[in-house]
Amino acid sequence: MLIDTYGRVATDLRVSLTDRCNLRCTYCMPEEGLQWLAKPDLLTDDEIVRLIDIAVRTLGVTEVRFTGGEPLLRPGLVGIVERVAALAPRPQMSLTTNGIGLRRTAPALKAAGLDRVNVSLDTLRPDVFKTLTRRDRHKDVLEGLEAARDAGLTPVKVNSVLMPGLNENEAPDLLAWAVEHDYELRFIEQMPLDAQHGWKRDGMVTAGDILTSLRTRFELTPEGQDERGSAPAERWLVDGGPHRVGVIASVTRPFCSACDRTRLTADGQVRTCLFAREETDLRAALRSGAPDEEIARIWRLAMWGKKAGAGLDDPSFVQPDRPMSAIGG
Repeated sequence: MLIDTYGRVATDLRVSLTDRCNLRCTYCMPEEGLQWLAKPDLLTDDEIVRLIDIAVRTLGVTEVRFTGGEPLLRPGLVGIVERVAALAPRPQMSLTTNGIGLRRTAPALKAAGLDRVNVSLDTLRPDVFKTLTRRDRHKDVLEGLEAARDAGLTPVKVNSVLMPGLNENEAPDLLAWAVEHDYELRFIEQMPLDAQHGWKRDGMVTAGDILTSLRTRFELTPEGQDERGSAPAERWLVDGGPHRVGVIASVTRPFCSACDRTRLTADGQVRTCLFAREETDLRAALRSGAPDEEIARIWRLAMWGKKAGAGLDDPSFVQPDRPMSAIGG
């Protein structure tokens, strides 16, 4: 298993399939994009499947989330999903995406064995979407969400980040829309993972702000810690249920003590935390011919050194060198 010195056990693996993205969200990267990883530096499809196999067969991983960048840009995505679905034991599989390519790929992903999707959508207004993402693709995301729901990739979860001066007042409208379309909405506090290092804590929209806004229109009933488990989102029943809304308060209400995640970057590095500045190289071990047992040993050792928390409440916190697009959400 992947246990650390604080007794936490990682069973949830986040796999970044690419650092590339077809949006330029202001809270993630500059308008001109980033210096993408060279193709030889990326893990191959075979390498990704081998590492996931080691994780589920030897290290106790039970859930795999494919992320990016934008994972739908990975040419071999459907094949990777199909091969991971054939592993024993079979992990639960999900995908975090911006939704732009879902209308075309949702049926194939479902047929390959994907269980569900998380789609990022921060606004219901096309003009605000264009300002936030620097791309005019709002309609594509809405169509992708519908395609995912129709394909059975459920529950379809929608992730929204609220930004001051842009969409900070949209929380009630987003929730009403999500309830109408049978999506599960989750608000995520803006995190310090932008490439341009422009994040400022004193200007962010907090979980408290979001809940205050939602309660102007909805009755929210806490779901409770027993239901939450190690999930990052605190959830509330909306007007008595059955619909729920979640808030991931990574900054103001850290949940590090219950973290059960391990992360694999697109170039084969283990990250113990989204905000970690250290990485452990598995790609070199793979390509030098190391057996599965040695790779598992390196992975265990990396996770054993996981820190107690992300340190966002520490005044000396230093933002990670890699932006969110290169780490995976």
